[in-house]
Amino acid sequence: MDCPLVYHPAYQAYDFGPRHPFSPVRLERVWTLLEALGAAPEPVAPPAATPAEVRWVHDDALVAQVEAASDGAPRPDAPRYGLATPDVPAFEGMDAAARLLVGGTLHAARLVASGAAVRVLQLGGGLHHAQQALASGFCVYNDLAVAIHHLRREGLRVAYLDVDVHHGDGVQWLFYEDPDVLTISLHESGRYLFPGTGGVFEMGEDAGTGYALNVPLEPFTQDASYLDVFERVVPHALAWFRPDVLVVQCGADAHAADPLAHLLLTTHGYEALFRRILALADVHTGGRLVLTLGGGYDLDATTRIWTMLALLARGLDLPERLPETWLHRWTDRQGGPPTPTLHDPEAERSVANRAAIEDQNRRVSTRLLELAAPYWH
Repeated sequence: MDCPLVYHPAYQAYDFGPRHPFSPVRLERVWTLLEALGAAPEPVAPPAATPAEVRWVHDDALVAQVEAASDGAPRPDAPRYGLATPDVPAFEGMDAAARLLVGGTLHAARLVASGAAVRVLQLGGGLHHAQQALASGFCVYNDLAVAIHHLRREGLRVAYLDVDVHHGDGVQWLFYEDPDVLTISLHESGRYLFPGTGGVFEMGEDAGTGYALNVPLEPFTQDASYLDVFERVVPHALAWFRPDVLVVQCGADAHAADPLAHLLLTTHGYEALFRRILALADVHTGGRLVLTLGGGYDLDATTRIWTMLALLARGLDLPERLPETWLHRWTDRQGGPPTPTLHDPEAERSVANRAAIEDQNRRVSTRLLELAAPYWH
């Protein structure tokens, strides 16, 4: 299946500085690897979202704070809005950089909503923590919520799936009362990880009750348990909700090498996950699918996972060995050799309490299904 790839080199302007984990180098590595593999199509360069489009989901006060911080002079009360903090440092041009990422995801949604494309990969975005009046968790504006808002304006029922290791809190809260947006998040339990939310009892409010589903997973969850829980919840939820389009945040930070979290997925687990998501879109939405990136803080693993996503989304074969020219380029640039294969070279780690972890994950997914059952009619 053809899958346009929305991307602009200026995405790399969304840059909190060399010591911040949300590095724009991740996107450069992925793009150069796709080029080296001969798998980089002509990218679709999106327009930046307008301030008015950002205000579809964000308060005027937050936008004004971002604009002020972008000029190098954050207001004294900027931290009240999540800005000029260690997680979201202010930088010159932040508003324009954030609006370009929002524009990329919005443009992907427009392509799908208009029928110009069925499946689109936005090679950026996934800023799922930003809330109505709060920047949070490396996220200035919530590109996903703006795109979902557009899809809803077009009369489409939207299922939002978040496989980032962190709970997709911003998207959930922005649509918490909307029965035409189903949010599903699989993440490491908030008992152990930012943002501390995403329990099974967070199920929506008012007309949206039952339309927010969360699967908090135990630390050290591995491929088999993650995929088991995914199968227990996601296909059934989609069959009940009957979405017109699926929007997926494809964070790579559930990988075992990620320094900011504690799940232990491998690239083989990610391949199985991405293939299943593509298949579920074919079954439940006629293939209509918007994919974005998200978190991912081990450069080596994140590059390989997102390259795999781009190849699978475009129906291309996965190479095993990566091109020598690319390996040399990034060895010279970053002072250490990348993994030479697309997949992890080692098998899963041995976890002493694996059975207990798997049992707890099954219990959580069973409890979620019990809570959701009254609404699945």
